[in-house]
This record gives sequence, C-alpha cells and structure tokens, in this order.
Amino acid sequence: MIYVFLADGFEELEALAPVDILRRGNRDVVTVGVTGKTVTGSHNVPVVCDMTVDEIKIDGSVQAIILPGGMPGTLNLEKSGILQKIIEECSKTGRLICAICAAPSILGHKGLLNGKEATCYTGFEKDLEGATVKSQPVVRDGNIITAFGAGAAFQFGFEILSAVSDKETAEKTRKAMRFGE
Repeated sequence: MIYVFLADGFEELEALAPVDILRRGNRDVVTVGVTGKTVTGSHNVPVVCDMTVDEIKIDGSVQAIILPGGMPGTLNLEKSGILQKIIEECSKTGRLICAICAAPSILGHKGLLNGKEATCYTGFEKDLEGATVKSQPVVRDGNIITAFGAGAAFQFGFEILSAVSDKETAEKTRKAMRFGE
C-alpha cells in the first residue's frame, strides 16, 4: 500500500500526478487527509480523501509514503504529530519515503537526509539538513525520493512507480501516457 498524505494548501499536481501514475501502474494507493476528509489544495481544488490520518495503521503492507509540497500544505503536514510518527516508523523500517517541492524540508528537519542526496524547491535548500543538495528534478538515495516541484511531478511519480514495482512497469506506464514524447 502507498499512502499519499494531503493537508490543506497542498500542491495539487504534486499529489495527484503520482496518484494517477501509480494507479495506472496497478499499485494500491490511498489518499490520506491530514487536515480532514476533504482537503483543499493551494489552487482551491477540493479532494475527498480515502481516509483520514487518524484511521491509518502502519503495518507490513506499507510500501511507501508520499508527501506533496505546496504552502501552507507542507507546514500543515509537518505539524501533524500522527504523520511525524508515521514518517519515523517508515524510516526505522526502511520503507520508501517520497517528498516533493517544500516537503523534503520535513525530512531534513527530522535528520533523515543526513549523508543523503536530495532536491527541493528553490529556497528550501537550507532545510535539507545534512543532505548534499542536487539541482536535478528527481533524486533517489536509498529509501528516499525527493523532487524539486510541480514541474517534476510526473518524473517523481514514475520514479516512485519504478521503486515500488520495476523500471519496466514504469516505462510501460510512461509510454501508455505518452509522457515525454
């Protein structure tokens, strides 16, 4: 199971492009509302989530978690105590942790980027504490995938799909969507 956490003010493209790509790749994806069942994005698009954060149970079925950016979405994600515990559990058990735009700052503040390569939205580099900051759109280092913003949302989704399935599935999905042609 892949959980995508949404909080009011999230960047719609950064959340929904990976959800769409992963579901096209036949992955089980659940949207999780951190600020309620219906969450409104930074461009006023309301999304009804599959569940709320207080309903989630992190167990052996979790493959990955995804943290979209956006403001104040990233700040709303970071102040969720339940989500903080979920991130810690995923880190401790080596689960895939994915963050895009401003959201890699959450991982930096937790010390999860120490000694890793990562990327983020311009201006948040100082928050990637301990990381070697890269300027490329998507960076994967071990169990952490980061991306630099909405313009990389599709690449981010394909990289996650590749990590939770295989490169062949990701490439087949990319071709079916005619992405990059």
